[in-house]
Amino acid sequence: MSNADALGDAVTTVMTANAVEPSAGRSHAADDGHTHETACLNCGTALIGAHCHACGQHAHVHRTLGAFFHDLLHGVFHFEGKIWTTLPMLALRPGTLTRNYIDGQRARFVSPLALFLFCVFLLFFVIQQTTGEMHIGGEQKTAVQASVAGQATQGLTAAQQELATKRAERAKLAAAGEDTDDADEEIANIEHAVSLMRAAKAAGSGEKLPSTGFAMLDDAIEHVSKNPELAVYKLQSHAYKYSWALIPISVPFLWLLFPFGRRRFPLYDHTVFVTYSISFMTLLTIVVMLGQSVGLTGLVLLYGIIPPLHMYRQLRGAYHCSRAGALVRTGALLVIAFVALTIFVSLIAAETAG
Repeated sequence: MSNADALGDAVTTVMTANAVEPSAGRSHAADDGHTHETACLNCGTALIGAHCHACGQHAHVHRTLGAFFHDLLHGVFHFEGKIWTTLPMLALRPGTLTRNYIDGQRARFVSPLALFLFCVFLLFFVIQQTTGEMHIGGEQKTAVQASVAGQATQGLTAAQQELATKRAERAKLAAAGEDTDDADEEIANIEHAVSLMRAAKAAGSGEKLPSTGFAMLDDAIEHVSKNPELAVYKLQSHAYKYSWALIPISVPFLWLLFPFGRRRFPLYDHTVFVTYSISFMTLLTIVVMLGQSVGLTGLVLLYGIIPPLHMYRQLRGAYHCSRAGALVRTGALLVIAFVALTIFVSLIAAETAG
């Protein structure tokens, strides 16, 4: 069932219940869209504050159109105004955000898991909007593959002839005792082009590509070469479906960074840290992708500056590390992030090739 269908069923249910029992849960003391009851409409407990201390429901139930749409947005996004408190702290004071949430100050912030799911959804939405989806029919796909194979064959022949010519010219230069640096560079470039053309020819003609030495990776490459558009679709689908696996993959590595603080910093603390950290890196990726889509290719340089700085600040604030301790752990955390991402990509590649 789609989200639209679910929403339609929910609205229908509410309207039906309202028609059957129109007076249920209402206070007849007001017609201004607000109830002014003295007892909770949900459980009947006497009210002594803004919320019922027995069941937690709001003391006063709003019956305005604005309140209805507020509840609708809250039901869809689960964020209300918390997102505008959480995001600035996630970007500028990630350690304080992490530590406050762990210590129980949670009313003002979006939970790590909710923020993570939102960021992952937003990332794959941006990917689809900026890269587009491949829609190639069977006949058109065959024609494209044939064209690629033909162009690769024609270009490969020309490149091989040029390579032979350049090698002959270099031999003459060497025999005359002249400098061959420029010729060597040209030959290296042509050799690289020839290797790429051979790979393109093999992919287009159905020949088996050279082995990388890793069976899992070889299977994934062969699978992609046979049906690239389906492979890309499955890759995105599996990456979106299993994105949560990054959290359990990363937490044990982070736990190892605090061998003498395992009672002080249990696994829960590391899980909150990792989830907020991945959420921020996901948002950074979204910013870079959006920037590249409008021509700001230089934003990719942010990957070399912001992640280490953000990790350092989060470690300092969340674990109260010294500067030296935070620097050492930041270096280790960068390695951990690379290892965790490699494991995740390998799992997705294996799933895609399956």
